[in-house]
Amino acid sequence: MNKAETLIRLVFQLRKVGHSGTMLKKTDRLPGEATLIYLDGDIKLESPGDFVVCAVTSRKIPLQALRYWCVDRQEAYVDAAAASARMIGDR
Repeated sequence: MNKAETLIRLVFQLRKVGHSGTMLKKTDRLPGEATLIYLDGDIKLESPGDFVVCAVTSRKIPLQALRYWCVDRQEAYVDAAAASARMIGDR
């Protein structure tokens, strides 16, 4: 049996037992990344984690250090300069 036949058999076996393959899909989140809802002057934790990613710099921001975000865009920023750069880029 060659590799292609082996793979086809495996796929059929997984389908028989009801395996959807969802565990093989890649998520957009990094391991340890939290999902937040950004509110006016507050944040709501949607899924736990240790950090969020800056929308401008892609740097990790520890949750305890998060100070800048945009409610309208639902984005976090590492610092005031990154937030300002994002707002200036809108014009």
